[in-house]
Amino acid sequence: MFEIATLSYTNPESPAAFAHSLHETGFAVLTDHPIGPERMASAYASWAAFFGDEAKQDWAVKDGAQDGFFPFRSENAKDSAVKDLKEFYHVFPKGRVPPELEEETRALHADLVEVGATLLSWLQAHSPADVTARLSEPFPDMIAGSESNLLRILHYPPLAKAPEPGAVRAAAHGDINLVTCLLAGTEAGLEAKDTGGEWHAVPCDPGMMAINAGDMLDMASGGYYPATVHRVVNPPQGRNVARLSMPMFLHPRPEVTLKPDMTAGDFLTERLREIGLKS
Repeated sequence: MFEIATLSYTNPESPAAFAHSLHETGFAVLTDHPIGPERMASAYASWAAFFGDEAKQDWAVKDGAQDGFFPFRSENAKDSAVKDLKEFYHVFPKGRVPPELEEETRALHADLVEVGATLLSWLQAHSPADVTARLSEPFPDMIAGSESNLLRILHYPPLAKAPEPGAVRAAAHGDINLVTCLLAGTEAGLEAKDTGGEWHAVPCDPGMMAINAGDMLDMASGGYYPATVHRVVNPPQGRNVARLSMPMFLHPRPEVTLKPDMTAGDFLTERLREIGLKS
């Protein structure tokens, strides 16, 4: 049975239950975490104003950089020929952020990295010995001092017309990184796929945070924590409104070894080329 656990961040029993849910489903959902619903709503309102202003083009990525604004239909899922129906902004520790958004966004980035480090420590403490023995360093140490930790602010605009076949807000994919801390979106639409090929809605009540394993965690753990495929479906008829979400992708430092023949930096470069974000 595919059942994503919903856990309180403050419950002393949650660390073990979190590791179990990530092992069984690749996902878990947190409540009572440090980023409260009011703070999430404020951040979404601030970034909605950014995406609604054509001045966003002044922050467009250039010269192969990864920080800044990516226009509508910049990215495709791995092995998909159709671009996703979204635009987004990348915030790295040393990347550019519009001045009016900087204070709020930098604080959010720092706090999400701290939450992610805590969750990785939970996995370290509650993984089988054969999993921890294969690691080049403990899970939380992998992201310590990483300049690759990425906060992505996603904007899925209302659909002006019926999209072509196969075009969705985010096609089925697995994340690249170790773990993703996803603040609940402003609308529903996130779904996860079980091993039988069935899709399940991921809980997204206001204030929740969905956590999922990425390909790097899957690789480093020898498959113990699966990078579950997920997607964001188009809005239903009668609910054609914008959707925003904010995932924090926790990335190891580039030199961290995920398996004997693969570093985090090499794997990231390979995947960015596959999804159209790097030439």
